[in-house]
Amino acid sequence: MEKLDFGFLKDFLDKKADQWNRPDFIGDDPISIPHLFEDRRDIEIMGLFASVLAWGQRKTIIQSAQKLIRLFGGEPYAYVAAAGKKDLKTLGQFKHRTFNGSDLQYFVHFLQFCYAEWGSLENAFFAGTEKNENQVEQGLIQFRNRFTGFAGYQTRHGKHISSPLKKSACKRLNMFLRWMVRKDKRGVDFGIWESVSPAALICPCDVHVERIARSLGLIQRPKPDWQMALELTENLRKMDPADPVKYDFALFGLGIELKNQSGREKILHPVL
Repeated sequence: MEKLDFGFLKDFLDKKADQWNRPDFIGDDPISIPHLFEDRRDIEIMGLFASVLAWGQRKTIIQSAQKLIRLFGGEPYAYVAAAGKKDLKTLGQFKHRTFNGSDLQYFVHFLQFCYAEWGSLENAFFAGTEKNENQVEQGLIQFRNRFTGFAGYQTRHGKHISSPLKKSACKRLNMFLRWMVRKDKRGVDFGIWESVSPAALICPCDVHVERIARSLGLIQRPKPDWQMALELTENLRKMDPADPVKYDFALFGLGIELKNQSGREKILHPVL
């Protein structure tokens, strides 16, 4: 497939990113969940849960995350910090697709340890990592190692926290990191984490983003794995080295637009 000129592609995707990176994007997206809070610890916790639950329709994801907020009494960090065995039992009936009550109980117990041990989710990901182009990869690996090494861990819990070492594209965690790290004045992403630069972020790559990116010549690798996420991000850095993941808005938005137009996503080259 013939590749588009990067100059032309940058202009096109800049316009699409500007179109979708707006406050009115928030309401129908899982990022609306952490936007319900002001305390950074509540934002971190519900941002993580909203991203971990991000399987299926966005409406259903949001509904499940709202149910979590109710289970936490509207105060996620306060609940996590104080949760005892009796509190954890009340979480046992929760279910969202393959994420069940046992997973939720383990997550809450682990998060309680995170804040006691490292003070924040940010530190659980990035404390001790090197500030270089591989920092996000280091952080994802470190966080999963800590998650899977905690008392009470069961193999089923691990499928909800991906890792580059498992050759996963880590879509949901990269989305969470975008929310926490990207800094602009658009009001969508939070930009509350300082340990890693937006330039080091890796683009979240779900099936819709992959299809659009592939149709634009931004991906050549055949499988949706970590190397494909790196390939996509490297091509996005050619257009904006300081903030490559802003184009997640453009690719996601194009997927929605084309699906609404034709009932299915289609190759973009003839359109452009």
